[in-house]
Amino acid sequence: MNMFTRQISLAVVLGLAAFCAQAEEIRIGFINTDRIFKEANTAKQAQAKLEQEFSKREKELNDAGGALKNAVEKFEREAPTLSESQRVSRQKQLGEQDRDFQRKRREFQEELNARKNEEFQQVLERANRVIKQVAETEKYDLVLQEAVYINPKHDITDKVLKVINAAK
Repeated sequence: MNMFTRQISLAVVLGLAAFCAQAEEIRIGFINTDRIFKEANTAKQAQAKLEQEFSKREKELNDAGGALKNAVEKFEREAPTLSESQRVSRQKQLGEQDRDFQRKRREFQEELNARKNEEFQQVLERANRVIKQVAETEKYDLVLQEAVYINPKHDITDKVLKVINAAK
């Protein structure tokens, strides 16, 4: 039995040694996707496109919100001098305006989020193509996009950003 245990131990040690020797040959890279979304020219262009597309509606919503707030403040100041029927009527009107405003704000946010997802999905697809290109060119075996900890020497984000930003 003792001889059998030695043989198993020797086999495990040899297996681990072979694995460690092979592990040294593996090239690992890491991509910081947050940096890609902030620093890539395509991401900046997407953000500018979204701002241009939605800025007018956002301003209109902000103006409508300000007008609603002013109307509520005016009502609160005038409420003591209004008759009961006028007060109830204005409260109802303000409630309807508030619901309409909230609906428009929600629709705006939903549309904005959908468009952001579309635009940044394109950025991500482009980045993934470049990541694959860099990985194949530089012979990386594994490229990670998320991790709890990464040694900075494995971060290839700068290389990927350079390629993304160099392309038109």
